[in-house]
Amino acid sequence: MDMPTVAIVGRPNVGKSTLFNRLVGKKLALVDDRPGVTRDRREGDVAFGGLHFRVIDTAGLEEADADSLTGRMRMQTEAAILAADVVLFVIDARAGVLPADHPFAEQVRRAGVPVILIANKAEGGTGLAGAYEAFSLGLGDPIPFSAEHGEGLGELHTALMEALPKGDPDDEDDGGDPADRALRVAIVGRPNAGKSTLINTMLGEDRLLVGPEAGITRDSISLDWEWRGRRIKLHDTAGMRRRARIDDKLEKLAVSDGLRAVRFAEVVVMLLDATIPFEKQDLTIVDLVESEGRALVIGLNKWDLVADQPGLLKQLREDCTRLLPQVRGVAVVPLSGLAGQGVDKLMQAVMTAAEVWDRRVSTSRINDWLGNALARNPPPAVSGRRIKIRYATQVKSRPPHFALFGNQLDALPKSYTRYLVNALREAFDLPGTPIRLSLRTSQNPFDKN
Repeated sequence: MDMPTVAIVGRPNVGKSTLFNRLVGKKLALVDDRPGVTRDRREGDVAFGGLHFRVIDTAGLEEADADSLTGRMRMQTEAAILAADVVLFVIDARAGVLPADHPFAEQVRRAGVPVILIANKAEGGTGLAGAYEAFSLGLGDPIPFSAEHGEGLGELHTALMEALPKGDPDDEDDGGDPADRALRVAIVGRPNAGKSTLINTMLGEDRLLVGPEAGITRDSISLDWEWRGRRIKLHDTAGMRRRARIDDKLEKLAVSDGLRAVRFAEVVVMLLDATIPFEKQDLTIVDLVESEGRALVIGLNKWDLVADQPGLLKQLREDCTRLLPQVRGVAVVPLSGLAGQGVDKLMQAVMTAAEVWDRRVSTSRINDWLGNALARNPPPAVSGRRIKIRYATQVKSRPPHFALFGNQLDALPKSYTRYLVNALREAFDLPGTPIRLSLRTSQNPFDKN
């Protein structure tokens, strides 16, 4: 059964994102004293006293030209209202009802969706006068509420019980087959690399706010999608810049949000602007993805702008091998999010990367490989004694993690461990994925051979 949807709407800075976080039970939405922090619709699943629904946090409703950034934000909010089963209309009880609230209240009424009026910031009885003033909006009885402190949750629960559509009691969430669970894919990159445009093309709708302005996306937005029958959970993230260039508190919050999306992802699509690829921050982001042990695919976005340059793709793939040796063999896919080109090839690469990331190799095959690798290039001697590697096994996958056992392995030079990692990658077809190698030196004091 599809969960019912609840949209949170209202003017900027009335506490919508704080209410969203309160309902979801996690700090998923960015919260700041400045208005206009939320720009895209953000969704989260809520289990609230026996009620189960999906809640949508929206950008603040403001009058603006449709072509402006604020106007496009408003259109996103209007789309959320039309898709909702219930609307939570939030006002700031301390500020009272402002002239701007009336046209938006009228818009919500016209949508024909059940509305619950919330007079937020009424903690400890403050702002009650503003709450009573909300009767003038014609949206029913306001609930005095404090999203910050959780006051009024009981009244909200009662109102939601009455307003939400009643589901079929025989319809239960079966949780799905574990093999059919959604693959978590995060789209990362520098600001204005075209991440949100690409996701809109994937979804086939203008689900995320886009425009020429860099840094429109501030939150990590999670979206459900399906590709060729496989469930995907897409995470669009704020553009990541080097920390030295970040002095805005909101952007620091947004970048940490993106880092969290990378940590929870299984596959990360690193989106480069094909017109200016492999900038320093691109390499830094790949380092982060590799250090977190995520599967990686590189997308060369805006390829339609450079497709007429012969040999460019081959050159960029060679640059990738040279600049990113830690993810040697990573898939590099040319695409255009705006023109809708290359999305299928990108997703095929994502599926392959997920399979490689999850691959397991039998211990017998690994030790056959080890014998050949040592014969081709024996470990060096240390203080006249040759380092001995006796045995190898895979200890885990996601990413592939191998352990070597022997003596004096702590003296093994980095160049030799690199040789072993590259040999593992080649022998067991592990392109692009991070590979972990643990060295376990024997603790037997009599093992002198």
